[in-house]
Amino acid sequence: MKIKVVTVGKLKEKYLKDGIAEYSKRISRFAKFEMIELSDEKTPDKASESENQKILEIEGQRILSKIADRDFVIVLAIEGKTFFSEEFSKQLEETSIKGFSTLTFIIGGSLGLSSSVKNRANLSVSFGRLTLPHQLMRLVLVEQIYRAFTIQQGFPYHK
Repeated sequence: MKIKVVTVGKLKEKYLKDGIAEYSKRISRFAKFEMIELSDEKTPDKASESENQKILEIEGQRILSKIADRDFVIVLAIEGKTFFSEEFSKQLEETSIKGFSTLTFIIGGSLGLSSSVKNRANLSVSFGRLTLPHQLMRLVLVEQIYRAFTIQQGFPYHK
């Protein structure tokens, strides 16, 4: 199995980079892991709705270029389905059983995700109704992916 995390924007904070590196290493015991950072578009102050839509579409095309036809795509969106960790683990396991060899997670930029990216998704997941910085969400996501694997393996990490 391969796990890809496609994100918009560059990660700058060392403590987040360190946390993501640690969980990436842990995930690699269970699956190939790849983090893909895409550049974000500059959003002008007081951008109009049409300017925001144009930015979303540009970022969306960058995201879609990193998704293969056979990838199972999971977008992170506030309106997505919420899971308990055990349910999330089961979802990932079932996806693998159904024959998908690559799970691609998508975290959008500050404006979110374009409709074309959301339409490509096989699943939309929410980690709650709180708004979190996109950079922090990367760390939360990779920790939850690692947790999902430990649940599947019966490891004591998840208590």
